[in-house]
Amino acid sequence: MRICMVSDFFYPSIGGVEEHVYNLSQMLLSLGHKIVVLTHAYGDCCGVRYVTGGMKVYYLPIKVCYNQCILPTAVCNVPMLRAVLLRERVEVVHGHSAFSALAHEALLVGSLLGLKTVFTDHSLFGFADLSAALTNNLLEVNLGMVNHAICVSHIGKENTVLRARVAKHRVSVIPNAVDTALFTPDPQQRPSNDLINIVVASRLVYRKGIDLLAGIIPRFKNNPNVNFIIVGDGPKRDLLEEIREKTNMQERVEMVGAVEHDKVRDVLVRGHIFLNTSLTEAYCMAIVEAASCGLQVVSTSVGGIPEVLPKSLILLAEPDIDAIHAAILVAIDRHQNSSFKISLPSNGHLSSETNGKSRRRRRKKVDAHTSHPQLPSSSDPPTDQASYTAPLMCPYKCNELVETLYNWEDVALRTVKVYDRVLQERSFTTSELVFAVWQHGSWFLVFFVVAHFLVRLLELWRPRNRVELAQDMQRLPS
Repeated sequence: MRICMVSDFFYPSIGGVEEHVYNLSQMLLSLGHKIVVLTHAYGDCCGVRYVTGGMKVYYLPIKVCYNQCILPTAVCNVPMLRAVLLRERVEVVHGHSAFSALAHEALLVGSLLGLKTVFTDHSLFGFADLSAALTNNLLEVNLGMVNHAICVSHIGKENTVLRARVAKHRVSVIPNAVDTALFTPDPQQRPSNDLINIVVASRLVYRKGIDLLAGIIPRFKNNPNVNFIIVGDGPKRDLLEEIREKTNMQERVEMVGAVEHDKVRDVLVRGHIFLNTSLTEAYCMAIVEAASCGLQVVSTSVGGIPEVLPKSLILLAEPDIDAIHAAILVAIDRHQNSSFKISLPSNGHLSSETNGKSRRRRRKKVDAHTSHPQLPSSSDPPTDQASYTAPLMCPYKCNELVETLYNWEDVALRTVKVYDRVLQERSFTTSELVFAVWQHGSWFLVFFVVAHFLVRLLELWRPRNRVELAQDMQRLPS
């Protein structure tokens, strides 16, 4: 199967969408499929590049407009996208992220060429503000021309179905995954004294609840055994630095800044507790990576987060300063009362069965996976005391549990089932595409008609049989 992954967000940029596209593509390559990635140029990173595993990446010479996204013109990039899709003999065009204008344009061109199209939505959106309304309208038009959509959580599916008005049977739920062989615990990196390190790793923006974090940090001013390690950068960094100065906690609040993804694990293993204060999330990769490293996770109960981890690995709280503070105190108490001991062999290394690097296992359904306790939105103790006084799980057991729940092989196999399904469907006719676009307004129809006639003109000027086909690189056996 020949698949083209398209998104404005790809390496060298760092983020959840970038990681998802890369890891999914690598796993599909290992399963024997042909993968091509389309993205825009990043500085000097332009043209055709080959990355790990022989994966081919087209860094198209398109200018970035805003927030790493190209200008959504719908027609200006049609010749370039058509040439790449035909040259690589693509069968399925898979776009990622509702924010990606390049993904929407590639899905449009793919539909006009009669190719099968799939779209993965990675985020949750509201309905009230102007930006959400515009994004929802654009998504509604594109999903009308897409064969199938994928969401990373069930709450994400409900959100997409509502805001894009797409039939439920055309949307599947396939979660993200984490490479537990890379995110392994190392308790020896934690402080040997009674200090508790709370790690925060996210973009420092409003949507990630940094204002909540700014209200939580001063609560621990009089707790000298609690330190914060904050990883990430963004416009809210000045707020956190201001709070650090006002509370005179310069020695206890470490601002690490932005780090490369392969360095995140080195910071996570220094912590005991991972704190996530997001106000909205379809699926939070950070909490899965933290749990894989053996950290207790404290998170706001928003979006798809309650679906992600079993209750033995996470404490949920309402997006309220008092509730989050109460959850952190519970996590600290659980750590201080933990009874497990980690003893390393004489060679200083744990066996493969202990350190979580055992062979990949298929995803198991866990009854507790969808049932999570929640803290009230106050500083009162939780009503279900048994849920919070349970023994703390060994970090290496946490890694093994995460591996059984989420791995990229399972995600890839489930995605292939979606590809097989859409390949069996017939392609949309031009009249069906016109009708789907016309339902959402004449302005969208104007852009569609221009793109359609441009594709027809290119077909006359340079027919498909005259397009030089790209040579496939032979993948070396691993």
